[in-house]
Amino acid sequence: MKLPIYLDYNGTTPHDPEVIEAMRPFFETEFGNPSSSHWYGIAPKQAVERARGQVAGLLGCSPGEVVFTSGGTESNNQAVKSFGGAKAAEGSHIVTTRIEHPAILEPCRFMETHGFSVTYLPVDETGRVSVSDVEDALRADTVLITVMHANNEVGTVQPVAEIAEVAKRKGILFHTDAAQSLGKIPVDVDSLGVELLSMAGHKLYAPKGVGALYVRGGMSPKVFCHGAGQERGLRAGTENVLEIVGLGKACEVAARDLAANGEHLAAMRDRLEAGLRSALGDLRFNGHPEQRLPNTCSVSFRGLEAGRILEEIGLEVAASAGAACHADRVEISHVLEAMSIPEEWAKGTLRFTTGKMTTAAEIDGALEVVVSAVNKLRRAPRG
Repeated sequence: MKLPIYLDYNGTTPHDPEVIEAMRPFFETEFGNPSSSHWYGIAPKQAVERARGQVAGLLGCSPGEVVFTSGGTESNNQAVKSFGGAKAAEGSHIVTTRIEHPAILEPCRFMETHGFSVTYLPVDETGRVSVSDVEDALRADTVLITVMHANNEVGTVQPVAEIAEVAKRKGILFHTDAAQSLGKIPVDVDSLGVELLSMAGHKLYAPKGVGALYVRGGMSPKVFCHGAGQERGLRAGTENVLEIVGLGKACEVAARDLAANGEHLAAMRDRLEAGLRSALGDLRFNGHPEQRLPNTCSVSFRGLEAGRILEEIGLEVAASAGAACHADRVEISHVLEAMSIPEEWAKGTLRFTTGKMTTAAEIDGALEVVVSAVNKLRRAPRG
């Protein structure tokens, strides 16, 4: 069976062959507990610390500022709950945006049930938050700002460095979810000016179930998980050595190949967008025209339903929808809704995301399939 062309790299990525090779010894022979004092613990302990340095190399931070987690969702939860919660004596107000990933929105809603108030800021039609809106939302009791680096649905890159300047001036903790931007565009914690940054391995050609949280030195959060004191005492539990090794190698590869990969991702995305423009009318692209990830194409087809398009192309092209179709309604994503995309466009939105494995032949093949499907659905009787 011929597999569908994969254009959902923002959803998850395949494992990089170099990552698989780096992990192999920890599948086969190096099974020891890194906390063990005997011979079997030596190589796993060294591997975890080597991976910490590899992650730090991608982020531009000290290895001691990297805390390993089970993924981006946990990192985001800990940033909001453990670090925001630790500031409760100073205030109980959090500022975020309406287009954050649920891994931020849901922890914020949780905090609202525990005495905190949250301001959910709007974005413009390109999906970008205004720095002045962030500043205007701040109050005397604001203790945390959390704004994603780049949006997973439309690819818009937020003005994180500018927001960080405001946060620093006001003495407010600032966190960014960088799960989508790492490996695609430069992400340096000092240039961004953040105190906290989340990452997810499976967006970076590493395994699912592993991630990291950057914690600027000198911070004192609540303990994530109580136990034997691993990860600087913040997150107890025997380290997931196998996947930590994979994450470390993925970060090393991402840092090494960042410029070349960025150019390739953009070339493949641009080839796709140019092909769609040339072959199809009555479409629109969503997100900021310039400040966006190099791999992300969010495209809307007026009057069509995303679910129907995916049904037509699903055996040949893997993509994702910006709207979910139910029996009696079309549920538009919260991101498109926040961007005020008209329903006639939003309900027909697809997201195509390219990766470093994507080829020009795959893009051309996907174009043929998508164009044919859209034309077929446009010719079909409505009602």
